Amino acid sequence: MDKLVMAAQLIAGLSILVGIHEFGHFAAAKIFKIRVNKFYLFFDFLFPFPNLLKFSIFKFKKGDTEYGLGWFPMGGYVDIAGMIDESKGADDLESVPQPWEFRTKPAWQRLIVMMGGIIMNVITGIIIFVGLSYYVGEKYIPIEEINKYGIYASELGEKLGLKTGDKIINANGQEVTKFRDITDGDFILEDHPYLTVERDGKEVKVEFPSSMLDLMSEKEYENMSYVYPRMPFKVDRTVDGSFAEEGGILANDVPVAVNGIQLPYYTEFTTELSKYKGKSVNITVKRGEKLVDLDVNIDENGKVGFYPAFLLESEFRPYTLAEAIPIGTKEAFNVITLQVKAFGKMFKGDISPSKSISSPIGIAKIYGPVWDWLRFWSLTGLLSMVLAFMNFLPIPALDGGHVVFLTYEIITRKKPSEKVLMVAQQIGMLILLSIMIFAFGNDIIKSF
Repeated sequence: MDKLVMAAQLIAGLSILVGIHEFGHFAAAKIFKIRVNKFYLFFDFLFPFPNLLKFSIFKFKKGDTEYGLGWFPMGGYVDIAGMIDESKGADDLESVPQPWEFRTKPAWQRLIVMMGGIIMNVITGIIIFVGLSYYVGEKYIPIEEINKYGIYASELGEKLGLKTGDKIINANGQEVTKFRDITDGDFILEDHPYLTVERDGKEVKVEFPSSMLDLMSEKEYENMSYVYPRMPFKVDRTVDGSFAEEGGILANDVPVAVNGIQLPYYTEFTTELSKYKGKSVNITVKRGEKLVDLDVNIDENGKVGFYPAFLLESEFRPYTLAEAIPIGTKEAFNVITLQVKAFGKMFKGDISPSKSISSPIGIAKIYGPVWDWLRFWSLTGLLSMVLAFMNFLPIPALDGGHVVFLTYEIITRKKPSEKVLMVAQQIGMLILLSIMIFAFGNDIIKSF
C-alpha cells in the first residue's frame, strides 16, 4: 500500500508539471500560428524510440491537433509541425517547408516556443510557493528554544563532529535565528560549512567536509538528518489497540526513561526504543507528581503507538498575500540557486553523481508513503523549479539545447542545417538515455 501511495503521488505530481510544461510549448506555438500535430501527456511510444510500440490509452482530435494520453509514463510531448524533436527526425519533415511550420518562423519566435515550457514551470513553481506561504504561513523553532536543551546529534552528526547537548552560536560565522538555518540547502551546500557551538562551557568550531551532502546520501544515513532539536515531550494520545495503550501509557504521561536509562528527550527516547524491535522494555513515565514503571511491548518498527506533544515552543507567522508574493517568489528561485550550487559541487567532485541523480523511483520515495497535501505541494513546487532548471541545461534534445542553437542563429544570422540539428538531437537523446539508465540502475541498487 505504501508503494502505491508513493507511485500515485509521483504520477499526480509529474502529470501536473509535465502537462503544464508541454502546454507552455503548445500555447506559444499557437500564438505564432504554428501547427501542433499532437499534445500528449506521457509518451505513446517506447521512449526514446519514436516508432516502437506506438499506441495510446485514449485520444481525440480537435482542429489540427490530436490530444491524448500515452502508455509510457515518462514525461510527455507536443509534436510541433516542422520541428526536429524526440518524436520525429529530419526524414519525417515535409520536403517543402510550409508557412505553418516551426522551421519557417523567425528565430525569435522559435526561441519563445522553446522557452514556453520552462517559463510555465517557473510560473507554476512561483504560484505554488506563494500559495504555500499565504495559506500555510511559516512555522519554525527559534534557536533560543533549541539552545535551552542543546541539539541532538545523530550518528551522522557525531561522525561530523557534533555532540548531543551542543548549543548553536553561529553557522558559517552568521547569526542563526531558526533551527532550519543549520539544516537547509543554503548551509549544507556551502564550500566549507561549519558550526560554532558551545560545548561544556567552551566555544568549539565544528568544520564539515565539502562533501557533506555526499555523506548524508550514504545508505546507512538514508532519511537521517545530522542534527535534530532536543525536545522534551509528553504523550498527547495513544493509538487505539496499540502496545502503548495495552501497556498502560496514558495521555499527558511524560516518558523519562527506558530500562532505567534517563531519556527525557523525544529523539533519544525513540532511538533507544528502535533497539528493541519486537521485544519488551520498561518505560518510566512521570504521571502528575509520581513516577510509574510500565512494561511495554515494542512493534517490529520500533514503535509503541502514541502521538507526542512537544514541550518546545515554536513560532508561527502568517503572511498576507502582499507578503507571500515576494517571500514565495524568493523561495522558488532559491531552488534554482541551490541547483546551480549542487551542479558546481558535482563538477568539483564534492558530490558523487550516483548520490545526487534520481530516477522517478527516488522521487517517489521523497514523496513518501503517506499522502500529505502540504508535503505533496511543497515537493511538487520544488520539482517544478528543478524541471525548469534541468530543461534549460544546454544538452541537445532538451529545451536548453534548442535554445543554444537558436541563440547562435539570432547572433550569427546563420541557421544550422537540419542535418546538424538531427545529429545533435541524436547525441542529446543518447546522453539522456544514458543518464536515465544510470539513474534507474542507481535507485534500483539502493533499494536492496
